[in-house]
Amino acid sequence: MSHESVWNSRPRNYGKGSRSCRVCKHKAGLIRKYDLNLCRQCFREKAKDIGFNKVSLTWSESAAWESPGPGPGRPATCASRNEHD
Repeated sequence: MSHESVWNSRPRNYGKGSRSCRVCKHKAGLIRKYDLNLCRQCFREKAKDIGFNKVSLTWSESAAWESPGPGPGRPATCASRNEHD
């Protein structure tokens, strides 16, 4: 029995072994979200072509997103979402 017949001895119909990058056929680091099926290296190369934009927030913008302050249904003493964990 040769090495190839033992190595590929079972069908790969599901699981990590059945999926690969559509560009380079690499199996590790696969991004499956939105049916991309790209490994992380190919995603970084092709992201701009696909239409993904890297968003960078300044500190003041990110602070505004994290703690919107008191509002309807939110107590005035709650400073952040992770305070109660």
